Amino acid sequence: MALVGEYDDFKTEQLRCFVNSDLNNMKKKKHLQPKIAAENSHLPQTNIAGQPPEGVMQRLQEYQSQLEKQIEVLQQAQIALALSRDYYVDLYEHSPISYLSVTADELIAECNQKALKLFGMERKRLINSRLSQLIAHQDKDRWHRLFSSFQKTAEDELEQKDLEFDLSMIREDGIEIAVHFQCIQLNKSNTPLILRMALTDITARKLIENALRQQEEFFRFMAENSEDFIAVLDLEGRRLYNNRSYAKLFGDIENLEGTDSFADIHPDDRERVKKAFKETIKSGIGQRSEFRFLLADGAIRYIESSGGLVKNSKSEPSFVVVVSHDITERKRIEDEIQKLAFFDQLTQLPNRRLFNDRMLQTMAASKRSSRFGAVIFLDLDNFKPINDEYGHAVGDLLLIEVANRLKSCVREVDTVSRFGGDEFVVMLNELHADKNKSTIQAEIVAEKVRITLAQPYILKINQDKELAIVIEHACTASIGVTLFIDHKISQDSILKAADLAMYQSKVAGGNSISFNDLN
Repeated sequence: MALVGEYDDFKTEQLRCFVNSDLNNMKKKKHLQPKIAAENSHLPQTNIAGQPPEGVMQRLQEYQSQLEKQIEVLQQAQIALALSRDYYVDLYEHSPISYLSVTADELIAECNQKALKLFGMERKRLINSRLSQLIAHQDKDRWHRLFSSFQKTAEDELEQKDLEFDLSMIREDGIEIAVHFQCIQLNKSNTPLILRMALTDITARKLIENALRQQEEFFRFMAENSEDFIAVLDLEGRRLYNNRSYAKLFGDIENLEGTDSFADIHPDDRERVKKAFKETIKSGIGQRSEFRFLLADGAIRYIESSGGLVKNSKSEPSFVVVVSHDITERKRIEDEIQKLAFFDQLTQLPNRRLFNDRMLQTMAASKRSSRFGAVIFLDLDNFKPINDEYGHAVGDLLLIEVANRLKSCVREVDTVSRFGGDEFVVMLNELHADKNKSTIQAEIVAEKVRITLAQPYILKINQDKELAIVIEHACTASIGVTLFIDHKISQDSILKAADLAMYQSKVAGGNSISFNDLN
């Protein structure tokens, strides 16, 4: 673009010199006018013939003025074009999407910043490298087949195509990523490029899909080993046919024909299932629904259904086939998985993961309300001896009792968590906006916890059907307390402060409370 501008400036100056030179020559050679007119009689005549030199000069000056205006307009257009070019170059370079341009030799000719970041490479290493070098081993053959078809299409000058596909690729640091390609195939003869590519990192999505696929395979195994419910419904949802499996839900299926299939669905789910049913008829694409089914005795079963539209010979909707199965057991397992992920299996208290989630919520609420929260970190003082003397079974009974006593000391809005071993953490929500009053509130709860846990533990263990052993054990707790309100302070900092306060109580002999001020 710079060379074009310099060339235009040169031509403009040359034209001005030419016009000025002509004017000067005409002033000096007035006597040559008749001869010039005779020699140029075959040229188109203008209305300046026969005019005095001053008139001709005036007309030429007018032409020069018009020409200069046209040149100025051209220069402004060139400036606007350059600005527009820079604007679109900037959009390309800093786009949130990765872009590559690839030649017929499979060389990367162009890339933007996002593409460099995607592959973790410098521009000088990425440009002119072969794209296949970045493709994972398992996808190389597929890429070569795709690229060969691109080359053939370009050579045959076939119609431009848009292409989409996914490939596994290798970053500069050796990490494998999944990438979605959206390509525009070019067939222009004046460019070596045959592909322009938009690349999207779909690694996270693929990981989620794989995780969901594994989970789905597990649930599918369970479903395939149960008997499905098969029904044929008319376009209004009335039953035309039900297989024998429906006897598990209805008992007698003789009178089901012609009845409303939506009538036995839980009222809260009914409209959603109807909507999916209508969408199946409208689009011809089967919809999957989960809903609660009401049995005659009031019990609820969880059902998963998939519908498929059947058309007649005129391609008109005729009826819908619905295949359903009972997923009540699956729902129970999902609940169990939820508990395994977020709750301590011994005490049924929230584990560290769930505690961290709730702490984030508490910190956000504290920010909005300007009220303090508090973390109470405690460790049992005399837990190891009972484990050593009576075994882990008795120790577990003690931990369960500690959990129950802790829950009795706090409100429902507060959180009691077991971090592991004999470590427990209590989080108090929405204390006072005044720090001193919040400190008093936290101290009252901590003292209540200290006194409650210090009461003797009566533990009963059955060794056999006839003999039961009753064990009385004294166990206190070392307690550390930290208040928080500033959401900018990290969770780790708050927990470490409470842990340090607990350690101070432990050093002091246990059965005591220590505070640690974050400020």
